[in-house]
Amino acid sequence: MPAVRTPTIPPKRRVPRQERSRRRVEELLDAAARLVVDRGVESLSTRDIAQAAGAPVASLYQYFADKEHLLLALAQRDMAEMDAQVAADLAGIDRLTVETLVRTTMLAFVSVYHRRRAFVEIYLRGRSNAAVERFGREHNARVAANLLDFAVQAGLARPELTLAKATLAVEVGDRVFQLAFEHDADGDPGLIEEGITLVTAYLERYATPAGLSGIPV
Repeated sequence: MPAVRTPTIPPKRRVPRQERSRRRVEELLDAAARLVVDRGVESLSTRDIAQAAGAPVASLYQYFADKEHLLLALAQRDMAEMDAQVAADLAGIDRLTVETLVRTTMLAFVSVYHRRRAFVEIYLRGRSNAAVERFGREHNARVAANLLDFAVQAGLARPELTLAKATLAVEVGDRVFQLAFEHDADGDPGLIEEGITLVTAYLERYATPAGLSGIPV
């Protein structure tokens, strides 16, 4: 599967080129992730993040203009991990169908949500940050375009499956995740399974015979 191009955020104030600088940026992001899980997004401050990372607050501002910019960088890191997980899991499918494509993709996202608890707080719960919300919607559009290309090239989808329809399917899946993780840190497995069934049934309307019966990989 071709790599999804994760939407980019504005460049950092200072691009970390040395290993020590890159490590400092990761420490700041990790500290922010821990605090988001413990306290939520709204109470987070750049001073708290710097203190949790054991860094001067001035050091944080070398790389991030403000808290919002740092949250965007955290979301970008987690979304890039999701894209890599989807690609790796799709490569391991034995028989490719629309159903296995949907199931594998959605469960790959869930596996990353379990590892990246802060992303659940930042993006799936509440979505109070407009910039992160917009960033996530841009990522959804890119995921839809990428998966559509993959399905067409693999012979799973008919031409009637347009980008708008593929994007709708991804947005529905995204909403399912919101509901599944709203009150359950691990995600309600029943809701996730229902979501997989829902998105699969919608996309199978545009499947080729091979997309329904399966293509050995």
